[in-house]
Amino acid sequence: MSETPPSVPPSTPKRVRTRHFQNAKAAGTPITGLTSYDQLSARIFDEAGIDFLLVGDSAGNTVFGYDTTLPVTIDELIPLTRAVALAAQRAFVVADMPFGSYESGPLEALHTAVRFMKETHAHAVKLEGGVRSVEQIRRIVGAGIPVMAHIGFTPQSEHGLGGHIIQGRGDGLEQLMADALAVEEAGAFAVVLEMVPSEAARLVTEKLRIPTIGVGAGPHVDGQLLVWTDFAGFSTGRIPKFVKQYADLRGVLTDAVTRFRSDVADHSYPGPENSYD
Repeated sequence: MSETPPSVPPSTPKRVRTRHFQNAKAAGTPITGLTSYDQLSARIFDEAGIDFLLVGDSAGNTVFGYDTTLPVTIDELIPLTRAVALAAQRAFVVADMPFGSYESGPLEALHTAVRFMKETHAHAVKLEGGVRSVEQIRRIVGAGIPVMAHIGFTPQSEHGLGGHIIQGRGDGLEQLMADALAVEEAGAFAVVLEMVPSEAARLVTEKLRIPTIGVGAGPHVDGQLLVWTDFAGFSTGRIPKFVKQYADLRGVLTDAVTRFRSDVADHSYPGPENSYD
């Protein structure tokens, strides 16, 4: 949508809304998204002009130290989402619905979505699944809550999918397209395409009226989303192939901590300039 901070162009909307996603697709303007789990990062991303912030269940890996996203609970995500939503002045804030909070059916899904909207000040929710999640999406949207859908590789189903496997190849394209059309028909305002071939993502993007947001889906989508700790070089362990690292924050922070420890050890900190004499 806008690649410059919101303080620069006077035409920048005060708050990004679902209609701006649709307008961006129509105009061919790329949409930008990052995950965020705290008010400090949310303020930075918001001031930099990022269009939407996802409080993802990826917090399981980045915040809580779990091996997967599966253990994450609603109660764990609610305070993180609240912090991000209260910090963001322009960006559209999306709350991720964790595994086990909507699979039982539309009523459970609506209950979860309502909790997020009432307790966090988020602007929308996201849930995984295409055809299998249609009734949940329809029920939530029917209650006036915007839904961002998520298809392709869905991390909450990684065991059923056989691990981190690219989706939409070969015969899988037919299922990917069916999922995309199903969530659009159910009322989702946008759909995340994760780990799908770029050609498959292009075909889906051209077919849909709603915007597609790529996570490892190549360049032919309407927007891009990354986990911020991956793109900023803050994560440990395996970094997905589709991630471009724009910084080395882990290295910067390690250096700062090392120098602090050294200064304390040799009594050079605190110095006179840091003391109340």
